[in-house]
Amino acid sequence: MYTFRPVLTALLLTFSFSMASASGKDFRYTPQAREAYAKATSLRFGEAYALLSQIRLTDPGNLVVYHIENYIDFFKIYINEDEKEYKALGEKRDSRLEKIEQEGSPESPYYRFVQADIRLQWALAQLRFGDYFSAFTEVSKAHRLLQENQALHPEFLPNQKDLGILHAMVGTIPDSYKWGIKVLSGLRGTVEGGRSELQQVIIKMKDDPGYAFGQETYVLYALLMLHLEKEEDAAWDILRQAGLSPAENPLHCFLVANMAMRTGRNDKAVEVLEKRPSGPGFHEFPYLDYMHGLAKLRRLDKDAAPYFKRYIAAYNGRNFIKEAHQKLAWQALVNGDQAGYAKQMQTCLSVGYDVAGGDKDAQREAESGKPPHLALLKARLLFDGGYYLEGHELLQGLDAGQLGADAQLEYHYRMGRMLHGLERYPEALKSYQRAFVMGSESPLFFACNAALQMGLIYEELDKPQAAANAFERCLSLKPEAYRTGLHQQAKAGLSRLKG
Repeated sequence: MYTFRPVLTALLLTFSFSMASASGKDFRYTPQAREAYAKATSLRFGEAYALLSQIRLTDPGNLVVYHIENYIDFFKIYINEDEKEYKALGEKRDSRLEKIEQEGSPESPYYRFVQADIRLQWALAQLRFGDYFSAFTEVSKAHRLLQENQALHPEFLPNQKDLGILHAMVGTIPDSYKWGIKVLSGLRGTVEGGRSELQQVIIKMKDDPGYAFGQETYVLYALLMLHLEKEEDAAWDILRQAGLSPAENPLHCFLVANMAMRTGRNDKAVEVLEKRPSGPGFHEFPYLDYMHGLAKLRRLDKDAAPYFKRYIAAYNGRNFIKEAHQKLAWQALVNGDQAGYAKQMQTCLSVGYDVAGGDKDAQREAESGKPPHLALLKARLLFDGGYYLEGHELLQGLDAGQLGADAQLEYHYRMGRMLHGLERYPEALKSYQRAFVMGSESPLFFACNAALQMGLIYEELDKPQAAANAFERCLSLKPEAYRTGLHQQAKAGLSRLKG
């Protein structure tokens, strides 16, 4: 799925801490409520439920319980991907919103904000299950609530934080979701505009000791810098300021490891995942096993397979099952086991769903019956792990002239990626250009991403017209794999250039 998802994922850490209002029922984040929130966002659901029961007895007019309960339901849906659970919990969501609307105090800045926050969480859950129309509708409703709240409470920082990320995202929605833009007819914004709004929140919160969203704001800002601004080092530095505890909180472990894997810090990701918290008190989070296996595979370790197998055994959801078997097949190739590769790719054909981009790619590879070129596969893995020197040396040992047409195309693309990572920009541009020319008529994604990467280099070199031309070339191609994500990034690039 394109970047709309990972940016919205950051909203799962967004939470409200309210002062008590004069009316009987409102959102009062008492010490006990804050503890319940901490347990919920650490995936310690049993302890969170116990605290919520106590709040209902000792503070029956406190509507905070509905917000915390929605967090727990959201985490269950997003992690488990159980469709029956998704539908059942949707009915509880509707009941919560109704109670908040009927019983809450409209004068409170949290009245509309909490409703919007719940709707944003459910938009992400709906995206997870491919319910795109409902997701866009929820985002639209959330935006209207936030806009109303902004008019009534213009100095309310939590509201500005959420509006900032929505304004940044809307300008990057790919053309394939134009119908969704119509649903979001009242939502306008740019990447730079949203970034500026979040920057202002960070500045203001430093002078506001009562602002309780510092950690969440840093996470949002870091993800915006990573996914929409493509500034990896800045994103990593910002996340480090958030004060996350990956050894104590599985969600924090996910955020830090994910950021490390996306910014060329693969060894750090392995280190963080090896220290992940676990035990009977935590809700199971199998995806961390998948990430651990992938991080080890990217540095060509020979023992990544157990992590993928553990993920497959524990996970009953929809996504990454085909891709996990593909990664097991790749591990077999790296270890010199051709029969193991064939066995895993055969299994890939009969399990999981081919909805997410990675699963679609795994399905196509399995249907082709052709294993990837071993050296090019290793180069791909090394690049994804940030091991650019090792990958460049490996590619230099290949004779591109001896490769088939598709392998030659991939060779020039992979060489461009390695040179790009090494900041050897003139050489990288030459390799990307070769890949674009060779692959502009190919259904493979290499030419499309080569154009995107050329745009990013030209943007870095402060050549806006060349960058815009490259982004437009990216948008002109329609590869079978990763099209939505690549086009979304190209649109984000054009949005940045427009300022």
